[in-house]
Amino acid sequence: MVGDTSRALSARAALRAFCVSGMGTALEFYDFVIYGMAAALVFPQVFFPSLDRLTATLVAFGAFGAGFLARPLGGVLFGHFGDKVGRQKVLVTTLLLMGASSFLIGCLPGYASIGAAAPVLLILLRLIQGFAAGGEWGGAALFGIEHAPAGRRGLWGSFTSMGIGVGGIIGDIVFGAVSAGAHGDLASFAWRIPFWLGGLLVLVGLYARMQSGAHAAASHAHDAKMPLLEAIRQRPRELLLCTGIAFGYITIAYIGSTFFLAYATDIGYSSTQALVFDLALSVAIVLSAPLFGHLSDKLGRRTVMICGAAVMTAGMFAFFALVGMKSVPLAFLAYVLVGAFMGMTQGPIPAFLGEQFPQAMRYSGISASYQIGAALGGGTASSAATAILIATHHNALAVALYGALALALVAFCSYALKETATLTMAEIDEQTPDRLDAKIVCSSD
Repeated sequence: MVGDTSRALSARAALRAFCVSGMGTALEFYDFVIYGMAAALVFPQVFFPSLDRLTATLVAFGAFGAGFLARPLGGVLFGHFGDKVGRQKVLVTTLLLMGASSFLIGCLPGYASIGAAAPVLLILLRLIQGFAAGGEWGGAALFGIEHAPAGRRGLWGSFTSMGIGVGGIIGDIVFGAVSAGAHGDLASFAWRIPFWLGGLLVLVGLYARMQSGAHAAASHAHDAKMPLLEAIRQRPRELLLCTGIAFGYITIAYIGSTFFLAYATDIGYSSTQALVFDLALSVAIVLSAPLFGHLSDKLGRRTVMICGAAVMTAGMFAFFALVGMKSVPLAFLAYVLVGAFMGMTQGPIPAFLGEQFPQAMRYSGISASYQIGAALGGGTASSAATAILIATHHNALAVALYGALALALVAFCSYALKETATLTMAEIDEQTPDRLDAKIVCSSD
């Protein structure tokens, strides 16, 4: 009876953590995902109508990438206040900013109505989205790993990774339903509906985060005046290597979530088919991320991350070969496999990066490194992949090689980081690097 009660309490705690770190991120990244879809399918006609299709897509992805420029700033600012005043207040603020900017994007008039002001306003709202996203991921990830039971940080940290996939699923379903209902006229009005709905859905995530106040570990407020400067002073190597992991992984993630969508439609698949493929990829991530997050608790973060990078490299080349056959079943299989392979690295990343920093500087350290990497990688991934495709006369293997180089960086940086899966949070929270090294040596013995 006591065991059943304990398991029930553990299940409720896990569900609460998922609602705060997973579902909140899902709703926030829903807004992010539908922007990428619109950039691939709609924005070339609505905001850049004077350009040819592929060039307009390249410019639309450039506007999409503009939001990544604001992510490091958001990561630094929200990370600072997350360490100084606590996680919950920051998570509420980021959610509100994302919801408001998403709703306003849906209200924007197109180029035909207000000319060049339309893409300018689009980029401005995209910058606000990126600023909010810069503080979102780190706080959501930390809520999971800092509340996890012993030996479950990889699993609970993966709730954030699952949330990103769930956001993709919701975005795919909504955008797919709107696309089907528009009967091929998505660019006239229907594209606005997902953005308006995103603004309203954020209220659900906001409720979950407001209710988490009693559990949000208010003790996470610290006395350090500048936690990020402390991280730079005490953990410069970890900051650099975590940035490298984020750069490599986010490059792959945004090739998968935006470029793949545009590529499928460019070689002849319909918009609806492309959205179904993207939905399959998101479902595969949701299922595989917690599996490999949990596996990293058992085998270690580095082992799973390096193996994941190697498998995903092979998956990139296989993807383009299968999709290029222009067979819907084979393309569907390719998207499922790539989504599952992406989960091998996406699942352990929150815990792996968060464990590199002690509590007093953790929000600042994980947010700054992840968001700088995201800005450099994700901000250029879709544009770079499209430019490579144009420069090589539609040679998709060149894009696969670009992805392989990004994954090689993930593997190298993962190998160079300390293995922390066996350490307790109390051991990780010790400030002195040489004492942490001593703990790691003892744990390995």
